[in-house]
Amino acid sequence: MRTMTAGKKTTKKRYLLFVSLTYSYSILRPVQEAIWQRGGEAAWFIEDGCPDWLVDGERKLNTIEEVMVFDPIAVFVPGNHVYDFFPGVKVEVFHGYAMKKRIEKIDDHFKVRGWFDIYCTAGPSTTPYFKKLEAEKGFFKVYETGWCKVDPFFANLPDVHNKRPLILYAPTFSKSISSATALYPTIEELIQSRPWDWIITFHPKLDDPELIQRYSALAEKYGHVLFQRSNDGLNTLRKIDLMLCDSSSITIEAMLLNKPVVTFRNTHPGKHLLNVTREEDVGPAIEKALTRPAELMQGIHEYTLHHEAHRDGMNSQRVLDAVDDFIEKYQGKIKPKPLNLVRKIKLRLKLKYYKHLFGPNS
Repeated sequence: MRTMTAGKKTTKKRYLLFVSLTYSYSILRPVQEAIWQRGGEAAWFIEDGCPDWLVDGERKLNTIEEVMVFDPIAVFVPGNHVYDFFPGVKVEVFHGYAMKKRIEKIDDHFKVRGWFDIYCTAGPSTTPYFKKLEAEKGFFKVYETGWCKVDPFFANLPDVHNKRPLILYAPTFSKSISSATALYPTIEELIQSRPWDWIITFHPKLDDPELIQRYSALAEKYGHVLFQRSNDGLNTLRKIDLMLCDSSSITIEAMLLNKPVVTFRNTHPGKHLLNVTREEDVGPAIEKALTRPAELMQGIHEYTLHHEAHRDGMNSQRVLDAVDDFIEKYQGKIKPKPLNLVRKIKLRLKLKYYKHLFGPNS
């Protein structure tokens, strides 16, 4: 879209928000808001199989051809892949915080697959390692921006006061560390015996139909239990008193809101958590956490600073600044990304789309 300014034609900057799983919506909406604040245009592309959670006023592009016509200058991606042939700078904004105790240990969070031009890191838990990878590989740039999802977390939200403690149970999806199966009997017993209200949500990748049905049945049976297939980010987290979890990075999001967290067999316990290893200890740990012990709350403050260094609500603005800086200083001037031919072919086979094997103009 072109607009007239002082007799000259100017082009609004266009950006694409790429969604592969439902967690992407709450991550990318602060970026959309920052784009609008700058007078730019934002549009969404939602992969097949992912629910459409767009609301009034949000623009959806339904086909690859529509994306090509839209011609964004950047594509923002919370997940691990993006269509290489989409126009624009490919920007990884991440879907959570790094959860290892030592950042030098490579895990899935730190894998560089050759899809992205920019990595937007959140703070000390990620930036040093990605800066090291940037120097080694040379085909992308790293900008410490803070995580865009948490911009609204620091908007002076009013305190929520519940008549009864409200607990969020949000297990991770990986079967090796998920507590969902092991804790089901314990959670049902606590629902029956303790004066607490519950919200139960599952990670989008947790796809066990039987397990989902068992937990959703708890909400049908007990009036003080709400089951949501996925949590809706800040809207869910801000109204709870405590989170029960295992080893999901969503624990950091709760702690950023100064909420205590009880974990079951956490893979990296510390003074920021009340971690238990036996089912019978979950209830007593929740009771203790609800008193908000001073040592626990101080541990939360220190731990979250390690992950999220920026708390001014301007992370998404810094993400857009990173795009502008990359285009001005580095686009076309640094080492090209790997060819990734096998991955590109697999992606096109999945999409049944065989154009643009070597870029948007091929």
